[in-house]
Amino acid sequence: MARGGDNLQVLSALDAAKTQWYHFTAIIVAGMGFFTDAYDLFCISLVTKLLGRIYYTDTSKPDPGSLPPNVAAAVNGVAFCGTLAGQLFFGWLGDKLGRKSVYGMTLMLMVLCSIASGLSFGHTPNGVMATLCFFRFWLGFGIGGDYPLSATIMSEYANKKTRGAFIAAVFAMQGFGILAGGIVTLIISAAFRAGYPAPAYQDNAAASTVSQADFVWRIILMLGALPALLTYYWRMKMPETARYTALVAKNAKQAAADMSKVLQTEIVDEQEKLDEMVTSSANSFGLFSREFARRHGFHLLGTASTWFLLDIAFYSQNLFQKDIFTSINWIPKAKTMSALEEVFRISRAQTLIALCGTVPGYWFTVALIDVVGRFAIQLLGFFMMTVFMLGLAVPYHHWTTPGNHIGFVVMYAFTFFFANFGPNSTTFIVPAEIFPARLRSTCHGISAAAGKAGAIIGAFGFLYAAQNQDKSLADHGYPAGIGVRNSLFVLAGVNMLGFFLTFLVPESKGKSLEEMSGEADDGEEAGGAGRAVRPSETQMV
Repeated sequence: MARGGDNLQVLSALDAAKTQWYHFTAIIVAGMGFFTDAYDLFCISLVTKLLGRIYYTDTSKPDPGSLPPNVAAAVNGVAFCGTLAGQLFFGWLGDKLGRKSVYGMTLMLMVLCSIASGLSFGHTPNGVMATLCFFRFWLGFGIGGDYPLSATIMSEYANKKTRGAFIAAVFAMQGFGILAGGIVTLIISAAFRAGYPAPAYQDNAAASTVSQADFVWRIILMLGALPALLTYYWRMKMPETARYTALVAKNAKQAAADMSKVLQTEIVDEQEKLDEMVTSSANSFGLFSREFARRHGFHLLGTASTWFLLDIAFYSQNLFQKDIFTSINWIPKAKTMSALEEVFRISRAQTLIALCGTVPGYWFTVALIDVVGRFAIQLLGFFMMTVFMLGLAVPYHHWTTPGNHIGFVVMYAFTFFFANFGPNSTTFIVPAEIFPARLRSTCHGISAAAGKAGAIIGAFGFLYAAQNQDKSLADHGYPAGIGVRNSLFVLAGVNMLGFFLTFLVPESKGKSLEEMSGEADDGEEAGGAGRAVRPSETQMV
C-alpha cells in the first residue's frame, strides 16, 4: 500500500496537521446544517398536537382535535421524503461541482424554506397543511444535501489521527439541535401561556386554544432559519477542500495555495505527481463500473444496509415515547390541559429525554472513536440495542403494569444511548472515509438515502404496525396492527441483522483517505488497493 511519502505533499500535510483552530471552525460551520436539521425535524413533532387543536378541534367532542392520520403522516413524513431526494441529488452534485459551491445552495434552501413553512397560510385547515407540507419537502431537500457534504468536507479537512472524532463532532451537533428545539419551544410556549392564560379543554373547550397560539408554531418553525443564516458567511469563506481541488478538479496549484493559507505553512504544488496519480487505473473508474463493484461494491452495500437497518430502529422510537410519557404521568390527558400547556409539557418531556438519552451518546463516540475504532463501536451498538429491545419486549407486560415504568424508561434511554454511541454515529462517519474522492459525496449520499428509507419505514410502517391487535383499542383512524410487543421483537431482529452486515465495512481508524480508497496506489498494485481491510488487520498508523 502507498504510504504518506508517496502521497501529494498537500494531502500528507493535511493528514499530519496538528489540531488547529480551522478544525474547530470547520466543525461549527459543517455542524450547523445538522443543528438545523435536528431542530426542524424535532420541532414538528412538538407542534403537531398544537396544529391538531388549532385546525381540527370540534368543540362538541369530549377531547381536543388531533391531526387525522393521513395529515399527521404527511406533515411529519414529507420532510423525510425531501431529505432522501436531497441526499441523492446533492451527493452527486457535490462530486460534480465541488463541495463548497453546493454547500451554499443547500444552506440558502434551508433558510428560505424554514421561513416559508412558518408563513403557511390557507383558507381551510387542509390548505394550511398542504402549504406547510410543500415547504417542508423542500426544506428536507436542502437538509438532505447537508448529509453528504458536511461529512465529506469534514473528512477531507481533518488529519488522520482525529478524523473520526471530528466527523462525529459534526454529527453530534444534532444533539444540540434537538435540545435547542426543545428549549425554544419551552420558552415560547411559556411566554405565550403567561401572556394569554387559558382554561383546560374540559372546562371551556372554545377558550382553551387562544387565537395567539397560531403564532407559536409559526415562530418556532421560522427560528430554524437562524443558525443556518449565521454560518452562511463562514461557509462561503471556507476554501474548497484540497482533496477535491487536487484529486477531482486536478488543480495542484490551487490546492497547495488554499491549504498553505489554512495550515499557515509553505506547500509545494506537485502538478506532475498529481497528473501521474489521477491518470492511474486506480483513479479512473466510475460508480457503475465493474472495477468499482470489485473494489468497493461490498463496502457500499455494507454502509447503505447498516444505515438502512439502524434508522428503522432509531426512528421507531417516537412510537413508544407517547406511551412512556402518559404512563409515568409526565403528560396528563389532553382534555385536562389548555393548548399551550400541552405544548409546554410535551417539549419539557422531550428535552429531558434528549438531555439524558441522546446527547451523552454522541459525545462518547467523539471521545472514543479514534481509540477503539468505528467497527467495534458499531458492533457494540447494534448488539446492545438488540439486547435492550429484547429486554423491553420479553417482559413487556411487566413494564406496563403500574410501578414498573421507571425501569422501562431506563431501558429505553439505554437503547438510544447505544444507538448514538454506536451505529447512529458510525454509519454517518465511515462512508465519508472509504470511497475515492471523485465518488465520495455520491456514495455517502447513497448510504444516507438508504438510511432515510429506513427512517420512513421506522416512523410510518411501525406507526401502523404498533397499533393494538384489537381494532377497537387502536388509535383513532388506524387499522389493527401487530402490537407494541411484537414490534419490539421485529426491531430486535433488525438490529441483529445490522450487527452481521457490519462485517462488510472496513475499519478506517488511523489510515489516510487515499490509503482507504486506493487512490494513492500505483496502477500495478491497484489490484489489491480497495480490498476490504478487515478490522483485525488494521493497526494504528
